[in-house]
Amino acid sequence: MLSKKYDASASESKWSDYWKNNHIYKYERGSTSVVYSIDTPPPTVNGKLHIGHIFSYTQAEMIARFRRMTGYNVFYPFGFDDNGLPTERLVEREKKIYAKDIPLKDFNNMCMTTIEKYEEEFKALWTDLGFSCDWDYAYQTIDKSTQKIAQLSFLDLLEKNKAYKKNAPVLYCTECETSIAQAEIEYKEKETWFSDIIFRTQQEDLIISTTRPELLNSCICLFIHPEDERYTHLKDQKCTVPLFNFEVPILLDENVDIDKGSGIVMCCTFGDLQDLEWYKSHAFDFKESIDQSGHMKKEIPYIGGLSILEARK
Repeated sequence: MLSKKYDASASESKWSDYWKNNHIYKYERGSTSVVYSIDTPPPTVNGKLHIGHIFSYTQAEMIARFRRMTGYNVFYPFGFDDNGLPTERLVEREKKIYAKDIPLKDFNNMCMTTIEKYEEEFKALWTDLGFSCDWDYAYQTIDKSTQKIAQLSFLDLLEKNKAYKKNAPVLYCTECETSIAQAEIEYKEKETWFSDIIFRTQQEDLIISTTRPELLNSCICLFIHPEDERYTHLKDQKCTVPLFNFEVPILLDENVDIDKGSGIVMCCTFGDLQDLEWYKSHAFDFKESIDQSGHMKKEIPYIGGLSILEARK
């Protein structure tokens, strides 16, 4: 007989135990049934469980159940992405420390202890929701097996000459003192201002408008648009960078925005992504102004040692 009042907790617990004890979601090695393999991106272990986790895996879950009920031998493992900056930051927040201030071995041990706690919470949530993955194949991106796969993959790239050393600009966090991925960046819109700066040629003064005046010391050229009749007579001339009194060339490039500022743009290494593109396409030399702590290099006149915002002001 069905109870007149549905007890969700009791019912869910009952069926969860039934599915587990009867191996309903188990992948059968050696089975003659056609294998249907599901590879989902493992969730990042950063201490934040939210509705987005549920939403993103619900779609795969429906497919897994449908394929299983239509006779496929479903291979559906589940993993945890616990090898990266989000996990490190979680440990730093919880322990109120910075990884750079303690021995690497001690920090690694803290990370392993922390992710073990959170992964149990993650697993409990997925189990309570009835997700039909096979926990016998659970993996971590930091476990020994995954490390071995990554190392073998790297060695394979090395043998094919596809792994190499190169000096190149990267996204860098001055607080963590490490490079970061594009996916780890949060973008915010903020109001700022244009600073009008006078560059001098032998014949005339040129005004450029920039949001990054602190990078004057890294200026490598001025660009003008090849169709901007106001300035094309300046092609291949030299101009003097104010305050620092060194010369840079004036070059043409179609990526200049004629309507922005004065129509003349200062190229530095590096103020923005366009600077990076010009750096590559014109094979410029790199001039470094900002150190790894996020301060202007000490040897720069006037602003050496200041933070970026202080130097800009």
